[in-house]
Amino acid sequence: MANHKSAIKRIRSNDTKRVLNKYQHKTTRNALRKLRESKDRNEALIMLPTVVTMLDKLAKRNIIHKNKAANLKSGLQVLVNAM
Repeated sequence: MANHKSAIKRIRSNDTKRVLNKYQHKTTRNALRKLRESKDRNEALIMLPTVVTMLDKLAKRNIIHKNKAANLKSGLQVLVNAM
């Protein structure tokens, strides 16, 4: 257990940030899954920019690595183009 007041505050803020990061990451993964499962090209083209934006935000906030975001975006673009 932390002994200093600042350490206790840091633990509290880390927990808050962890929950928010977890929520954003899970929401993005669900959007990715939904995009990959879609069969309609028009629907996928509409969803693609929002999913790409979500991935960029995760990478900017260091929730995922920037190269992982780039790889995911590239794979999604290939998937949508192949429809």
